[in-house]
Amino acid sequence: MPKLKGRTVPKRRLVSLSFLLVALGVAALFQPIPYVLERPGPLFNTLGSIDGKQLVAISGTQTYPTGGELNMTTVSVYGGPEEGIDLFQAIQGWLDPEISVTPREAIYPDWLTEDEDQQMSVADFSESQNSATAAALDYLGLPIKSQIFVGSVSIDFPADGKLEPGDVLLAINGREVTTAKQAVTLIRSGKVGQVISLSLLRNGLTKVVKIRSVQHPELKNTPYIGIGVDTKFESDFKIDFEVSNVGGPSGGMMFALSIIDKLTPGFLSGGKIIAGTGTIDSDGQVGAIGGIVQKISASSSHGAKLFLAPRENCSDLVGHIPENLVVTPVSTLTEAVTALTDFKNGKKLPSCPAAN
Repeated sequence: MPKLKGRTVPKRRLVSLSFLLVALGVAALFQPIPYVLERPGPLFNTLGSIDGKQLVAISGTQTYPTGGELNMTTVSVYGGPEEGIDLFQAIQGWLDPEISVTPREAIYPDWLTEDEDQQMSVADFSESQNSATAAALDYLGLPIKSQIFVGSVSIDFPADGKLEPGDVLLAINGREVTTAKQAVTLIRSGKVGQVISLSLLRNGLTKVVKIRSVQHPELKNTPYIGIGVDTKFESDFKIDFEVSNVGGPSGGMMFALSIIDKLTPGFLSGGKIIAGTGTIDSDGQVGAIGGIVQKISASSSHGAKLFLAPRENCSDLVGHIPENLVVTPVSTLTEAVTALTDFKNGKKLPSCPAAN
């Protein structure tokens, strides 16, 4: 008869104990742990349409036919800032080479809620489209109009209830506002406690709002009214983006390439399936993103022949590049266009791992 800790145990009790241990083990598999899963997400052809609507629609100016695909890549993340995954899901992820099991804190700060994450993701996606417009128009040498506006208003600070997100800032203390940086400088140039006069445009009407500043929560002797200032770039014609249920800033470069392709003769893609990722700023600088291994995998499965990757992400790709996919690093929008042109003309491109 089996023994536990030197004591004789009845067979029936031993069977019950075994079932209990099994039950506890199974229950442990489904307990939440602070990790998230990153899986390959869908690709969106920025030259194409969804439900009859072009992902990048340009009207009011001459456009040209496009061909092939310029795909924006995505990552599906499971286990948000307030969720996590269970151990069973983590084990499945560790066994699947296409899935990354990542500590939740590496993606989401502890203070972030699900709603805040959603709001930030939507805002980042909108900003990526705004920056893509500016970068593409600047590359093409086309005129760009900019508006400085209130992007956010902090609760319980002086601007709360007086300013609204979307208010266009025309002047601060009588000085015309031309850049977001200038607006911040003008607000901070006085003394804490002074009244700041802001001339703004809201719903087509001009008004003046006066707000008394307080001490900046992080910067000593610095006036603060509790707003975030952003820049909106516009052209003489209309550019609309029709992508929904996607967030984050990583589609910026591919949006900019789509705009350039539609405003210039010929096929920037060379008629081939191209994919890529990367943030972009209004000056055309391409920045690093997350989940690039999953994006590479999805692009290869989709049949892409070339992948444009931010140069800063090259170190993440060693050992993860499929044989059928050329991955080339870029740091600017100009480099991305050059890479597409060279690829279309059959030239050999630098390989991303070689850039390490």
